[in-house]
Amino acid sequence: MSMTLAEKILAAHSGRERVEPGELLEVSVDFCLGNDITAPIAIQAFREAGVEKVFDPERIALVPDHFVPNKDIASAMQVKMLRDFAREQGIAHYFEVGRMGIEHALLPEQGLVLPGDVVIGADSHTCTYGALGAFATGVGSTDLAAAMILGTTWFKVPASIKFVYHGKRKPWVGGKDLILHTIGQIGVDGARYMAMEFAGPVVEELPMSHRMTMSNMAIEAGAKVGLIAPDQVTRDYVTGRARRAFVFHQSDPDARYEAVYDWDVSGLDPMVALPHLPENVKPVTELPQIPIDQVVIGSCTNGRLDDLREAAAVLKGRKVSNHVRCIVIPATQRIYRQAMDEGLLEIFLEAEAAVSTPTCGPCLGGHMGILAQGERAVATTNRNFVGRMGHPESEVYLSSPAVAAASAVLGRIAHPDEVR
Repeated sequence: MSMTLAEKILAAHSGRERVEPGELLEVSVDFCLGNDITAPIAIQAFREAGVEKVFDPERIALVPDHFVPNKDIASAMQVKMLRDFAREQGIAHYFEVGRMGIEHALLPEQGLVLPGDVVIGADSHTCTYGALGAFATGVGSTDLAAAMILGTTWFKVPASIKFVYHGKRKPWVGGKDLILHTIGQIGVDGARYMAMEFAGPVVEELPMSHRMTMSNMAIEAGAKVGLIAPDQVTRDYVTGRARRAFVFHQSDPDARYEAVYDWDVSGLDPMVALPHLPENVKPVTELPQIPIDQVVIGSCTNGRLDDLREAAAVLKGRKVSNHVRCIVIPATQRIYRQAMDEGLLEIFLEAEAAVSTPTCGPCLGGHMGILAQGERAVATTNRNFVGRMGHPESEVYLSSPAVAAASAVLGRIAHPDEVR
């Protein structure tokens, strides 16, 4: 019997030949992770369970990335809980400041999450790893605690929706624009507890960084996972990184989907999500001149090297507008070094942007770029809810790195071609 990519991975991890949407399964977990906000709750639940040891210290990562470098005493205490627990349990994959990165960029970079895996993380954007062909999803901190004890978790098998993208992308149109377009079409609950499967010639041509951007924002459509079938691009990415064996799964040609969307995206322009929902999208070419106060280029959505290259291509030889703050955040230390070696950081500094050590910081309104009342930001992040980046009367507009960089130069939301 035929199965989708999501169903095949769950079947393989539950000892079943076949699974169907709606079934409840206990599945083995290949990797699990927590950060400095969510892991302390999981650690407390772990201790309350009276268990002495985690199921496998090599299959757990603790990544302090949200409020680091520590912004206050409370955040310092949160990170200390992770540090102490990692030392006590012999968890190898604890990433200290100076070695850490934004978790959903760091773990694929380190070869810790791989094709065919089941991965859970106490962070909603764990779905990023679906770009590798892994069933990866966010869970609550108590579910993380249980997985750290048992090495298993449970899922209801999700139904799948397939999204097929055809055509030739316009310049400056990439993964961020494709996923914003998709969310705009189906809404923020259009894939609730479903597996979004991204396919078609346009996706097949995307580099891994753009694929991760798409899978990262599947949760913004309510999805359980956002999957891309592994191919040669995937193999090229994981070869040399992988720390253990991996498996490529593919959907069967006659697999059943809840729905199939087939779009020619040849006419798609760079997209922007207006406040206060990721579904509130418009082409940047249709927007009036909207003045802004801040630009953030980074996050688990768009802080990879390709993203920084894209922003630098727009900013090179230009200056950030006098009335705009532009904050650039490489997603990992390795990306920071690569950007430095390529001269990208020099371009940002010459443009009078601020370059930060890796941190989630402003994305969640944590630190390193909080908005005041009435301020507007263009951000390459993933959410623009009320108060997401600071004051509840501030506004966040989501875009690609190219649009964000052009907006920084012109002091208003702008198409990259306006500054080329």
